[in-house]
Amino acid sequence: MTDANFDLDAYFADHQTAVNDALAAALPEPTPGQDPSRLREAMRYAVLLGGKRMRPLLTIAACEAVGGQREDALPAGCALEMIHAYSLVHDDLPAMDNDVERRGQPTVHVAFGEGNAILVGDALLTEAFRVLVTGSRGIPRPLIAHAVDMLARHAGIDGMVGGQGLDLQVGQDVPALDLLERVHAQKTGGLFASAGGLGALSGGADLDVVAKLERYGLAFGVAFQHADDILDNDQPALRDAAAVRIRELTDECREIAVAFGPAGRPLAAIADWIDQRAARARAGEDLA
Repeated sequence: MTDANFDLDAYFADHQTAVNDALAAALPEPTPGQDPSRLREAMRYAVLLGGKRMRPLLTIAACEAVGGQREDALPAGCALEMIHAYSLVHDDLPAMDNDVERRGQPTVHVAFGEGNAILVGDALLTEAFRVLVTGSRGIPRPLIAHAVDMLARHAGIDGMVGGQGLDLQVGQDVPALDLLERVHAQKTGGLFASAGGLGALSGGADLDVVAKLERYGLAFGVAFQHADDILDNDQPALRDAAAVRIRELTDECREIAVAFGPAGRPLAAIADWIDQRAARARAGEDLA
């Protein structure tokens, strides 16, 4: 379903602007004198510092595929980006990766203190569910509980948090591809699975369609992380096997996307983008 005439860069740029505006509105500037320990300031810093916004972008593409509009998907997309940002804040802490810089700026614990960084992550996680529940106009009220359950499952112990724990347990140089994919499916794939599923819910899709786009997100997320491993020269012993898996997973994504006809073009183009990203990384190109 690859469409050479589809301008994915323009699609990304247009929707990134809308996502950034929605995130800024969801995390307004704190009122002077009403920001304990500068936590609201630090939340904005953590979320608005930059990033590709891939999780909200996939949420929007899934919503549009089922006939929804971008505005329907923005609350769910913002919720996902808040959870992603909280995970980065906690990953950067000295007890985890001990990173002092992200996107060219001091990490949250460096700029605001370790205690505040923990609280910022806690606050962003909590705020994400409030934004999802109160802001989602596209998700029918009877399905809000389904949306909350999906997000909690993919963000929690059975998803991102559990994947981070597994990653800490197995360490670097994972010996087998199936174990590596377990890590990727939970740690990275979880939020992308939520992006596909919540996007479909936001567009008013039936639950069987929601499940298909949840699966699209999971396959995309695993392929995305395999491509990042190749780019960063992580897991070198599994590099060739991972390259094969990227094509298998993106083929699955394209197969799901084609069922939506022209409305699925962004989903197909996003899958193509991962293929191209992985190929360029294997060729030694700097994609930073």
